[in-house]
Amino acid sequence: MADPADDHPFLSHQRPRAPQRLLDQARAAGPAPRVALVNAGAPLPLAGLREAHEAGLAEPVLVGDPARIARAAEAIGWDIRPFRLVAAPGETAAAAAAGLAARGEADAVMKGQIHSSAFLKGLLPASAGLRDRGTVCAHVFHLTLPGSDRPLLLTDAALNVAPDLHTRQQSLCHAVRLAHLVGIAHPLCGVLAPSEDVTPSIPCTGEAAAIAAWARGALKGATVEGPLALDLMLSRRAAAIKGVESRVAGAVDAILVPELNSGNALFKLMVLGMGACAAGVVMGARVPLLLTSRGQGPADRLASAALGAILAARSREARARAA
Repeated sequence: MADPADDHPFLSHQRPRAPQRLLDQARAAGPAPRVALVNAGAPLPLAGLREAHEAGLAEPVLVGDPARIARAAEAIGWDIRPFRLVAAPGETAAAAAAGLAARGEADAVMKGQIHSSAFLKGLLPASAGLRDRGTVCAHVFHLTLPGSDRPLLLTDAALNVAPDLHTRQQSLCHAVRLAHLVGIAHPLCGVLAPSEDVTPSIPCTGEAAAIAAWARGALKGATVEGPLALDLMLSRRAAAIKGVESRVAGAVDAILVPELNSGNALFKLMVLGMGACAAGVVMGARVPLLLTSRGQGPADRLASAALGAILAARSREARARAA
């Protein structure tokens, strides 16, 4: 949410709200997962985890510098004595959290007061034990606007900087899987490009067409179209004016962006300019990795915890079937 003191006219002053539908689904998924908060010694991420705990969506595991964690807890008036505390100062906290998850002592890992690159560096190497070598991970944002619980999924705006075609295909698979898990039976997906025409001088248009063609055979549980410009994805009227026939037009459920810069800019515009609640998760690891921007508030962290609870429940079910 924008600070009222900020004066740019494109900033929204609406307070983000965690979508009730997502929260209800997460509570119904089963027992609250054990969530390891990496570098927990800051009031904002700690307050987000407290809200998730009070909502029945997380059992806190606090990882970081004990003194900093104690001060942050005191600052927000939270008695953390009932919860497990793991001493791991600085950037060692991410590796410590990875160890907890790899040993089955945490069901999800949440980013605290730590840079995203340091958070992921401690969690995603194969040596950390959270993913198989060769597995492609991707970040997905679950975005909702004030007054609506309908989500828009966006990938990848936080992890894969300049993804190749295979990485983008796997990112799309993760988005479709998450769509199914949050109740979208047949997601309508758009592959973002500046135009709906394949233009050799704009390589992402050809890549979008290739991804859409691949998806027609590989992703039976979704409709994927591309290349599509953003106005076509969001507006049937724009599609009609341009003479474009599209099932996705005006009804998009998931957007696959060409690279991180465009995805990150789109996410931040929706958050800062539209008051969107942005829940973020890295998929592809053995446990959900809950990743939001450090500047996001409790609503985004609560919604991220809800995604973690849904994904952790599905992981429990998969382990039970394999046993």
